Amino acid sequence: MKIISYNVNGVRAAMNKGLTSWLKAANPDILCLQEIKAQKEQVEIEAFEQLGYHHHYWYSAQKKGYSGVAVLSKKEPKNVSFGTGIETMDVEGRNLRLDFDEFSVMSLYLPSGTNDDRLDFKLNYMAEFQNYIDQLKREIPNLLICGDYNICHEEIDIHNPVANKNTSGFLPVERKWIGEFIDSGFIDTFRHFNKEPHQYSWWSYRANARNNNKGWRIDYCMASEPMKDQLSRAFILPEAKHSDHCPIGVELAL
Repeated sequence: MKIISYNVNGVRAAMNKGLTSWLKAANPDILCLQEIKAQKEQVEIEAFEQLGYHHHYWYSAQKKGYSGVAVLSKKEPKNVSFGTGIETMDVEGRNLRLDFDEFSVMSLYLPSGTNDDRLDFKLNYMAEFQNYIDQLKREIPNLLICGDYNICHEEIDIHNPVANKNTSGFLPVERKWIGEFIDSGFIDTFRHFNKEPHQYSWWSYRANARNNNKGWRIDYCMASEPMKDQLSRAFILPEAKHSDHCPIGVELAL
């Protein structure tokens, strides 16, 4: 089973740039989207259904044109959970989970901390999310959390660690949190298979950053430890250019 996660920075804009043609070629069983920036009724969902994604779920922010996540699946889930039940998270449409017999997959869009107010919001979100996942893993041991975490973990995950040490996304407190999140029982699937540097999933639109590969790896497919033996491959797809992010993914041998 192939699962791909993609922060599309506006699903309608990405579709105008050829997202559905790319999706037909990539052909994942499950597609997790973040930052959809749309309500379901604003999206041409027939284009996805024609590719076999008859089970699609959309969780938009209350603020129009902002945030939001979705999951598209070729297989019908046995349960769908919209949000976490924590109001501060759910008002911005940042968590959507599909449960299958073998495992569950969540599309996550963790906030960025671009200013002081949002950094405080992000740090609170991170703490509440950790508590939520600690509880959820007791019910669902096989859990895959795919999405935009808006954090680089190690120096290898960012093009210029020294210059960015005081930038949100690479702050010591953020790096500590994601390290502890992994230590709480998760596998960074990409690093499980790939140890090479210069592998990124997001690039600034400024200063020709993408063409110069001056990027950040802030998108992850985190698999809970019990899924370790099911992991067969993890990857980043930098050639897909419908967004300032690129798709990432994992393959499972179920």
